[in-house]
Amino acid sequence: MAIDTNDPRLTAYALGELPESEREAFEALLADDAGAQQEIESIRQSAAGLAEELASDEPLALTDDQRNAIAQEAGKPGRPRLTLLRKLTLVTGAAAACVLVAGLLLPLLSEPREKSRRIRSSGNIKQTGLALRMESGDRAPSVSLPPPGSGPKASPKVDGRDLATRIDEASKSSHRPWRTGATDVSEETVLEVSRSVATPKPTKALSPRVLDINGAVAALLPPPTVKPADPMWGDRDGPKRATGMDDGPNREAYDRIRDNPFMAVRTTPVSTFSIDVDTASYANMRRFLNQGRLPPKDAVRIEEMINYFTYDYSQPDNDRPFSINVELAGCPWERQHRLARIGLKGVQIDPDERPASNLVFLLDVSGSMGSPNKLPLLKQAMKMLTANLTENDRVAIAVYAGASGLVLPPTSASRKHEILGALDRLSAGGSTNGGAGIELAYATAAQNFIKGGTNRVILATDGDFNVGVSSRGDLTRLIEEKAKSGVFLTVLGFGMGNYQDAQLEELADKGNGNYAYIDTAAEARKVLVDQIGGTLVTIAKDVKIQIEFNSAQVEAYRLIGYENRLLRAEDFNDDTKDAGEIGAGHTVTALYQIVPKGVRIALPGVDPLKYQTPAAATHAAYSDELMTVKIRYKAPDGEVSKLIEGAVRDTGAGLATSSRDFRFAASVAAFGMVLRDSPHKGTADLGAILDLATDGAERDPHGYRREFIELVRKAQGLQQR
Repeated sequence: MAIDTNDPRLTAYALGELPESEREAFEALLADDAGAQQEIESIRQSAAGLAEELASDEPLALTDDQRNAIAQEAGKPGRPRLTLLRKLTLVTGAAAACVLVAGLLLPLLSEPREKSRRIRSSGNIKQTGLALRMESGDRAPSVSLPPPGSGPKASPKVDGRDLATRIDEASKSSHRPWRTGATDVSEETVLEVSRSVATPKPTKALSPRVLDINGAVAALLPPPTVKPADPMWGDRDGPKRATGMDDGPNREAYDRIRDNPFMAVRTTPVSTFSIDVDTASYANMRRFLNQGRLPPKDAVRIEEMINYFTYDYSQPDNDRPFSINVELAGCPWERQHRLARIGLKGVQIDPDERPASNLVFLLDVSGSMGSPNKLPLLKQAMKMLTANLTENDRVAIAVYAGASGLVLPPTSASRKHEILGALDRLSAGGSTNGGAGIELAYATAAQNFIKGGTNRVILATDGDFNVGVSSRGDLTRLIEEKAKSGVFLTVLGFGMGNYQDAQLEELADKGNGNYAYIDTAAEARKVLVDQIGGTLVTIAKDVKIQIEFNSAQVEAYRLIGYENRLLRAEDFNDDTKDAGEIGAGHTVTALYQIVPKGVRIALPGVDPLKYQTPAAATHAAYSDELMTVKIRYKAPDGEVSKLIEGAVRDTGAGLATSSRDFRFAASVAAFGMVLRDSPHKGTADLGAILDLATDGAERDPHGYRREFIELVRKAQGLQQR
């Protein structure tokens, strides 16, 4: 049941004021309510940004002359009695001052969404749970005013300090310099960061400005003067994001993706890439659509959308770790073109035969993980995984925030109560020293290495590293070095607003790992329970695919997706070049759009060669072979690759006679191209995609394909706004 956005518990939870007796039950309700999670995230982000806006104001401090004047006046013995006229003048002036103060305070306390943003007064000073602390960790002194009706008194003193001094100290202490969590980006990396325009830079340490009046507390957090804009959507040609949503500051980062172009076979007959079993992009895309927004273009990685689904490929034989399956049919969005689907199917492992596991949960418990869709969902996900481990498995739990630590030494999964207890005790707070956590987790995994077993670090985070080894390049090099130990990596991403997708994807890529985004408890169950074998057990590593096209049959081709997995042709035979891993039961799918020989296509031309002539065609070029598929892979603990290859012929099958799996995979690819507004989407539109997906969703035991159809419908609704 969805939580009403007027529910006062949302504000209380966001500000850390919800009683512990209610917190656990409320977090369970929040886990599957994306709207409520967004509401809480928005409250926290707005409050943090507003507090920083206050921190940037000039200090409201008295000058030395003003303080001295106040002290002198307060110290004068005796004061003349007030005449009636003077009393009336003072009363009138006081009333005017009250109106003036109210006029100044109301804009600070008002906001378009008062129902969720209001920070209510309480009888005592409380820490709001927004981690609004000064750099030193001390709270700003409050200023107590005398109760009304007490009459004029001498300047009050507390601990030998007069009122003027206390006001000045309070003002100075609430304007200390703040640290910012800057992210280092290498020159080679191009990031598109979705960041709110005219919004203060995010800080890692903020201080609330507190005013104590008659024992009541009000945190004065003014709203931004400019409504945050979303630059990721201002230049879109396709469907626009939903309007009217009050989004907080957005620091989500995605690598720039440029769609693969068509390649002429006469000049580039070979295509080489690494496989990719990540699925994070699909779940992240779903999160955006469920929130009533379209995802940023660069958040859409089409290969991860296709590989989110399993397909009915044949089981491997001949002791190979995976089977190879190829299907060709007409291209739905370009009638003159062909579409080739290349699929790998990893060998299934019976749960009872799963090798013993040495797992280290590396969990981010920094302050940025305090939202209900972060640490609470993370703990729920880890509990699901723990419940499906056996006495052959061992679990250690390492955490990191400002520092790192081992909260649970390697423990047999038969002692589940100890593992679950350690998870229950975790709470969020502090900065994010991910580098120290990585060092500790890999050291723990190496000390307890199981030869012939599963050795894996499971990193769960929002990716917002800001202390210690925090630059993307340094973290990547650290992970690359640790991967040489034989310990594999799983990266689980959580949260929104400051989610660092680009960094997490690269860490998984360089760490011999896989990458998933956990947006709901259902997704956690899919990744860590239903597909536990594929997530934990690697059956082959450094898997590369190379396709050679026959120039007598093919004019041009285009690999759909895998833009950040492309390899040079010579990398295919180079066993020192890293590539992707495939887990037990995993399916991996790649689609090529093929332009048959004789079909015209506009491609950039190349001047005739001056010093050599193109290579002559071989005898095989005159056969009916369309292409040759080659695959190289290594055993999980091997260093020398093995080769599988086979020729493919085109029977001319039409789309109508293709398999349902083929049509569904094509619909997912087309949806990704429409979301990206790809120049290669051809005639694809959401209505046609919906028809194609519906036709291919007949066999859907887990409901994932039906969910996809609903997401297409949601995108249709957004397009029509």
